[in-house]
Formats: sequence, structure tokens, C-alpha cells
Amino acid sequence: MLVVAGLACQEVGASLAVLLFPQVGALGMVMLRLVFSALILLAVSRPRVRGHDRAAWGAVMRLGLALAVMNGLFYLALERLPLGVTVTIEVLGPLTLSILASRRASAWLWAALALAGVVALGGGGWDRLDLVGVLFALGAAAMWALYILSSARVGAAFPKLDGLALAMTVGALVSLPFGIATAGPGLAPFGLHTLGLLGLGAAVAVLSSTLPYAFELVALRRLQASAFAILMSLAPATAALAGLVLLGQRLSALEVVGVALVVAASIGAVRAAGRRARDVTAPLG
Repeated sequence: MLVVAGLACQEVGASLAVLLFPQVGALGMVMLRLVFSALILLAVSRPRVRGHDRAAWGAVMRLGLALAVMNGLFYLALERLPLGVTVTIEVLGPLTLSILASRRASAWLWAALALAGVVALGGGGWDRLDLVGVLFALGAAAMWALYILSSARVGAAFPKLDGLALAMTVGALVSLPFGIATAGPGLAPFGLHTLGLLGLGAAVAVLSSTLPYAFELVALRRLQASAFAILMSLAPATAALAGLVLLGQRLSALEVVGVALVVAASIGAVRAAGRRARDVTAPLG
């Protein structure tokens, strides 16, 4: 229930972000999410900045950059594609890592199933989908894979949430110039309207980052990693449901089949990857 609640929070946060795009833009929304997420994590973890070598700080910088670019590409894709389709394409990043981690011939069966799901998302023809949006989503998938690899290194070098808090701060700083350029007109002049937008931005940060991560930490104390990873593979389905209920984004029957195939491929790949599944499926940011 905690994992499902975390997934629901993430998709509600993404839906709320979509509703704010007309006022602050996709990159402005990225800025608000990362800035408020960084502030919350810094307040909670109070990370130590001393006593870390150059390699550790390099890992933090790479993770922060991956966070900024991943979220930027994801929200740019959301401007052009339905939420369910965007998350389904994005999950190809961790899915690919799961397949590579399994080192089994059967992993290619799951890869073929995922490919069939992606083809089905196009309704038999990718001209139905916005090509630029698809490219943004594929870029987000690649950055999610990089984020996962980077977070493993940061987790090994920093205790508790220290590394994530510092990396989120780096990501927030990277997003600032792009976000200010995009959201500046929507946030100025400062007044009640601006405070309302900032409050909604903080809500997106809490829903998309803070609550899901807290739920995942608690859930991992009660679930085996393999069960946790399989539940995380349901993200495309929860995203499609959130898009329908909150944004009125209806998927065609073939697109629903595509989402289902990618979910099935994710579950199969996670099971094949065995104990390493947790490292290649669970996002922290």
C-alpha cells in the first residue's frame, strides 16, 4: 500500500505540474520542483559538506546534473504527450538496466515485449504521437538510467539522505537560469498570485519527491527488494490512470495494450534481474 501510495503521489504531482505549465512553463515547473525539493531535503538531512573527497563531489555533481536534465526532459515531454505515454516511454531507461543486469538469454524476451509495447503506443503508427515529445521522453529514459547509476555511487559515498540533498541542490542551481527565463513573466509582479504559484510548486515537490521517497524507505523495511521493484514497475499504469482521471487524457485501446506490455516486460525483467532489481528500478528523486 505504501508503494502504491507513493506512485499515486508521483502521478498526482505530475498532473498538477501539467496544469501549471500555461503559467510557468515546463522548465519553470522543473525549477520550482527541484528548488523546493532541495530545501526540504536540506532541512531534513542537514548534510555535512566537509570530509568528502573529489570523487564523492564529482558523483554528487553528476547526479545533480542528471536530476535536472531528467526532470527537464520529462516535463518537456509532458507538454506534448499524455502522462501515461510519457511515463511508459521513460520507464524504458530502468527497464533496459534491468535487462542488462539479468545477464540471461530470457532477458531479450522481455526486451522484445517492451519493444512491442512501445510500437503499440504509437497506435500502429508513430505519426499519431508528437515526435519531439517522444524524443524528449526517450531522453528522459536515458537520463533516468544515468541517474540510477549515479545515485548508487552517491549512496555509497554519503550517509543517509546527505548525498541526495546535495545533488538535489546542484540540480536546483542548474535549473535556475532556465526556469527563471521561462517562469519569470508568470511569477512577476510579486503578489498573491505569485505566492499561489509558489505554493503549488511546493506541493508538486512534496507529491513528486518527498512523500514517494519517504513511503519507499518505509516500504523497503517491510518488503523484499524484488517485490518492491515489481510494484515500482506499475508506474506506467498508474500514470495512465492519473492522466485519465485528473487530466482527461484518454488512451486508445492499442495504447492501453502498449502500456500493459511495457508493465509486463518490466515485471519480467525485474524478476530475471533477481537481487539487483532494486538498484535498477527505484528512483530517488
